[in-house]
Amino acid sequence: MEDAVKMRIVKLTEAVAAKFFARRSSHDAAAERIASRIVADVRRGGDAALFRWVSKLDALRLTHGTLWVSRGEMRAARKQVPPELLSAIEHAARNVRRVAEHQLPRPWTINVEPGVRVGQRVTPLETIGCYIPGGRFSLFSTLLMTAIPAQVAGVKRIVVACPKASPALLAAAEILGVTEIARIGGAQAIGAFAYGTQSVPRVDKICGPGNRYVTAAKLLVSNDCAIDMPAGPTEVLILATGGDPHYIAADILAQAEHDPDAVALLVTPYLRLAKAVAAEVAKQLQELPKTNPAWKSLRQASAILVAPSLDSAIRFANRVAPEHLSIPVAEKSLVEKLSETGSAFLGPWSAQPIGDYASGTNHVLPTSGWARARGGLSVLDFVKCSSTQEISRAGLKRLAPVVSAMARAEGLEAHARAVEVRK
Repeated sequence: MEDAVKMRIVKLTEAVAAKFFARRSSHDAAAERIASRIVADVRRGGDAALFRWVSKLDALRLTHGTLWVSRGEMRAARKQVPPELLSAIEHAARNVRRVAEHQLPRPWTINVEPGVRVGQRVTPLETIGCYIPGGRFSLFSTLLMTAIPAQVAGVKRIVVACPKASPALLAAAEILGVTEIARIGGAQAIGAFAYGTQSVPRVDKICGPGNRYVTAAKLLVSNDCAIDMPAGPTEVLILATGGDPHYIAADILAQAEHDPDAVALLVTPYLRLAKAVAAEVAKQLQELPKTNPAWKSLRQASAILVAPSLDSAIRFANRVAPEHLSIPVAEKSLVEKLSETGSAFLGPWSAQPIGDYASGTNHVLPTSGWARARGGLSVLDFVKCSSTQEISRAGLKRLAPVVSAMARAEGLEAHARAVEVRK
């Protein structure tokens, strides 16, 4: 245990950066191989295969009658949850819903030119699958983050997968009005969502984070079923030009405790700050449960990196494009230069768990550099924005010469004639 608690302090060099990115981009062939076998089996065998894998991997013996959590179980679970936790869940749910409502795109129409009217339609997905991690704890907060934006979008059917739902998760489902919770997890749940079984409906989109096998399975099925993103093990990068070492160390430990594969990085130009934070990490860790296997991440994938300059620290942070980016001293000029992240936490009081639970922003976030291409889960993931066009006869006459010229230049004669026959 003593070796596991010591965070490395390393000079940030090109070689160190290259090693980090090489490790991050390495292909997880083992996870993909196992996930592929499970998904293919569930696709072929339906419920029978699904139940076999659940029995083997989650030690749950399921039947058609015990697959789904009953409404009675949910009501009973809610009675087991302390009132203060129910109140906290309801408070967090209000904030998540308020943010989602603000994100909802609106339909619109405009007259592009006389006789040419175009618009945007916003329609929800029909059925979505919410994957809720159920390892050491079932993360009921993830139910809020996935189900509420879907509800705001207008999704008609929300199906949840969690192998070992806690009373808190079932209480949260009761509060939200989510009624379909299957006792399944892992790659087998992803396969069931993507292809359907006799008991589990095929969904239009799968959302929610998971371990390396879940992430591999989501990528494997993405040609057949939409996914939100390959949201894998958590990561945080703290870029500090100053700040309280006590707070910084607490944020490192908050993310590291999720998973042995978690990545927690402090990047700073100041060695003195680096040493102070390392000492704080070791000190605070003594006050936390020592049996958590996730603390291995502090010596495996995490580090305190001392950059040669602030500019080099900024360049590295933007290359990493971390899931969580914390800036303890959030000067405007610094914040403006840091553009690549799933979620940014600005200033000393913006503790990362606030975003994980209660600020209203979503904690399902892009990892492994995906923040360069997209943000976190939002109501936009659950709607389709499609275009409409209504062209009058006068509008057709105005645009026909434009279309004919462009179509014939591309060798598409039938395109040109489809316009010209209407003149």
